[in-house]
Amino acid sequence: MLCAVYKSIRKPQTYIFVAKRDDFSQVPTPLLEQFGPPQLVSILNIKETTKMAMAEASRVIKAVTDSGFYLQLPPPPIDYLKDHKNRKLQQLESES
Repeated sequence: MLCAVYKSIRKPQTYIFVAKRDDFSQVPTPLLEQFGPPQLVSILNIKETTKMAMAEASRVIKAVTDSGFYLQLPPPPIDYLKDHKNRKLQQLESES
């Protein structure tokens, strides 16, 4: 499936995939308002076997086919304090 990929200038690491270049007719207006003016990043030919960094190709294809777009959000931030506490707890448990 050929997809146009746009990035948000307002939301870092946020992308919208659409089937046709500059066709945002299926994207809800409130989403586009928050997304800001889309900037074209790439035109991709996505197949089921395509390796993608942040999404599964099959999910992108299904969403674009069914809904007309796929929204890729940034990964959740890492909670370093929680991670540190968990490691300390595991360390204490292994010492007991």
